[in-house]
Amino acid sequence: MINSIPPAAIFIIGALFIPLLRGKIKSAYMLLLPVLAFYILVTIPEGKHWVFRLLDYDLIFGRIDRLSLVFGYIFSIISFIAILFAIKVKDDVQHVAGLIYAGGALGVTFAGDFFSLYIFWEIMAVASTFLILARRTEKSHAAAFRYILVHVVGGLFLLAGIIIYVAKTGTTEFAFMELKGLAAYLIFFGIAVNAAIPPLHPWLQDAYPEATVTGAVFLSAFTTKSAVYVMARIFPGAELLIWLGAFMTAIPIFYAVLENDIRRVLAYSLINQVGFMMCGIGIGTALAINGTVSHAFCHILYKALLFMSVGSVLHVTGKIRCTDLGGLYKTMPVTCLFCMIGAASISAFPMFSGFISKSMIISAAGHGKLVIVWLMLQFASAGVFHHAGIKVPFFTFFGHDSGIRAKEPPLNMMIAMGIAAFFCVFIGLFPQPLYNILPYTPVDYVAYTGAHVVGQLQLLMFGALAFTLLILSGYYPAELRAINLDTDWFYRKGSRLVVYVFAGISMKIAQICDFLFIKFLPEKLGAISRKPLISLIGLYYKSVGKDTAPLEGFNEKAKPETVNLMPAGISVLLSVFFLMLLAVIFFVGL
Repeated sequence: MINSIPPAAIFIIGALFIPLLRGKIKSAYMLLLPVLAFYILVTIPEGKHWVFRLLDYDLIFGRIDRLSLVFGYIFSIISFIAILFAIKVKDDVQHVAGLIYAGGALGVTFAGDFFSLYIFWEIMAVASTFLILARRTEKSHAAAFRYILVHVVGGLFLLAGIIIYVAKTGTTEFAFMELKGLAAYLIFFGIAVNAAIPPLHPWLQDAYPEATVTGAVFLSAFTTKSAVYVMARIFPGAELLIWLGAFMTAIPIFYAVLENDIRRVLAYSLINQVGFMMCGIGIGTALAINGTVSHAFCHILYKALLFMSVGSVLHVTGKIRCTDLGGLYKTMPVTCLFCMIGAASISAFPMFSGFISKSMIISAAGHGKLVIVWLMLQFASAGVFHHAGIKVPFFTFFGHDSGIRAKEPPLNMMIAMGIAAFFCVFIGLFPQPLYNILPYTPVDYVAYTGAHVVGQLQLLMFGALAFTLLILSGYYPAELRAINLDTDWFYRKGSRLVVYVFAGISMKIAQICDFLFIKFLPEKLGAISRKPLISLIGLYYKSVGKDTAPLEGFNEKAKPETVNLMPAGISVLLSVFFLMLLAVIFFVGL
């Protein structure tokens, strides 16, 4: 019976009942929803399910295969963890928005046609906006406004590409296509916005740090990773993605090193990690796609763990800047430990989850003899360790002693972080269960070889040495209380210039129209209508340069006299009568 309900519907419809519940019943109810969705995914066979006919097209809400199942599993798992982390929050807006957002991500994952994909794509955009608005600050409201505008524009590009594609091919199937033609590029651009591919990325580090403590956990999991799934479904092997992904891994590193806001550092590192996934999709081999999917799976867990750990610090201290924190390991040792597990995972330390997934993508680049890309990915691996692996835990829990003596966060937050940390360590030690559910099996890859382990440890140790030397020498870039400019500067400033220019042009046009159609023409036409013959002769005299004084009653400067018109109601009545007469003639003629 439960298998007849799409997982997305369980979240979206289930979220609507949350405001009606109270206390422990509400908590149990919210935690039950992802459990039910996960149970459906485990028990349902592969194939097409939940197909509905609309007009001449099939809406497929359940295309179940190995690729969609992996993302469905992790989306359900992280939903449970995020709900548990937020369970004590007394704000139904966040709970409802978070669950609908998760349902939208599952809907995108299992959509089998482009129209279903677009519906859930927009559900995600709207629901996630409320997780930013829910913080209820001036900055969060501005960030949410920019966030939804960016995603609406991206959604319109996606929709335009879908319409052109359907009109050209006659099918709505959501499947592989070559990156050729207008429709493909429009769809690619729409997905690239959600994937935060530079230079389309600034919405992410602008919005995520302004979300609520719990909302940021949801945000870190769904939007970019659902875009990774869609890109892997439609454009595997697109060479453009190799280079976009490689640059995407490198560019955020420089911003993250300079950033003072810790959640903004994590936002930049999120872009860096999605770059690895885009590069893997572009390479397109079985090893690369498996690496991309497994890295997305692991990334969702350790990135959520990092956002939960620093979010817990923000929750208990009210501070999130590197310059305001430090020394918290003394009173928050467990949270500090969880943060370090997340940092080790994102840095791809052996025995942690990032190592067994990221190395697959780097190996795929090596097997494809993409030397420059391989070097860029190695550089990016060292860079992410430098800012996310060291900087985040160091400045949050160690560094200078800020004097803050905050206690550990509430128990539900600790348990949620503990579950995520367990997965990070378990997958790192025992990767085979994850490898068994990847799209291409059996997975012909062994992470723990001497070359992989020694090479990665050397890379990480040199990164740690560089960080230590920079800190001790005083050359490490200082964390400043400032806003770092990114490519969003162009549309933030440029949009104001465009509005200013177009507003000025519009005002001039309005002034001309006001003079021409409100003042000048009515006055002249009124004069002509009262004395048409004399007015026309006067205009003729004036045009040929003759004296108009002899014309009795002609005075070009005279204002129109008041004209007695019939009541307005009579005009309306006649118009209605005329329309009814036309309707009668039309139907009688039929």
